[in-house]
Amino acid sequence: MPTDLRCPACGSTYPDRWRCACGEPLEFAERPLPDGPPPEVPDAREGLWTFDAFLPVERRVSLGEGWTPLVDAPEWDCTFKLDYTFPTGSFKDRGAATTLSRAAELGVERVLEDSSGNAGAAIATYAARAGVDARIYVPASAKASKLRAIERAGAEVERVEGSREAVTEACVSAVEAGEGWYASHAWNPAFFAGTATMAYEIAAGRDWSVPDAVVLPLGHGTMFLGAYRGFTALYDAGWTDGVPRLLGAQAAGYAPVADALHGATGERNDLADGIRIREPVRGEEIREAVEATDGDAVAVDRDATERELDRLHAAGFYTEPTCAVAPAALREYRDRGVLGPDADVVVALSGSGLKT
Repeated sequence: MPTDLRCPACGSTYPDRWRCACGEPLEFAERPLPDGPPPEVPDAREGLWTFDAFLPVERRVSLGEGWTPLVDAPEWDCTFKLDYTFPTGSFKDRGAATTLSRAAELGVERVLEDSSGNAGAAIATYAARAGVDARIYVPASAKASKLRAIERAGAEVERVEGSREAVTEACVSAVEAGEGWYASHAWNPAFFAGTATMAYEIAAGRDWSVPDAVVLPLGHGTMFLGAYRGFTALYDAGWTDGVPRLLGAQAAGYAPVADALHGATGERNDLADGIRIREPVRGEEIREAVEATDGDAVAVDRDATERELDRLHAAGFYTEPTCAVAPAALREYRDRGVLGPDADVVVALSGSGLKT
């Protein structure tokens, strides 16, 4: 049986719904935790569901995703988590696998999603794997390379003129009109259950220790909140002895969390198109995660993004521009003294350069 959803704000529960009647995002009513110690040698053959004791969704739709490389990056004096090596070239496959598995549990016939590219490609691909129809709402200016992946998976592409917010509004209107099930990477709790698996993999790859800090791109908070939920669950289960500091990297001009902490820069970074989010759905939860982990968020400008992208490519990490904000932010955190010279840091690289 699919797990019910519950509103943390008002306490209402539902068998399924994309948003509470009070307007708040929903969460799973039950939060599974394992009973017992972590495995000495996890069985990676199960992919994300190696950690099924933490997952409120059964494995029904999968492309073997998970266990992306955790590699040393001496030039940056950190470790990179290469989440751009997934089947569709971005970390969003984590959430797409669990979200379409949830859709399969519910017998959904059509999913709708709004996305600037990566989430749309992931949802379209996993919908194709599930045999479910998909319609993806995208900005009219979305990159052709990303749209090809959506279209080749057989999904319908709905181009929307205007802001990124206008794209979401168009998709939500279709959902409210009963045209499909909202497979949203910002609203759907199943998506965050999937992105939380990055934290489980990082800890398992380090023999169940956690780094001092993790630096991540931060837009809607899909990866950031997934990491927070995952590391918190590991700690609550007694599998690790702490939760790392979570340090966000936002795009200048689209940096509500960083601007609130440090003031607006007055610049605009349109190069990092994957995180151009001015009003994240779970903004309050993001701020709570920053505070709870003694974390932070900084805004990265276009020039710093371009410089870091060149460095990544020259070192063999062929990522898309949005990825580059994270190592650029790492440099800034060190310059500001937020991270000491000996800090043990993991930096997440989220999307492939093959999509640009």
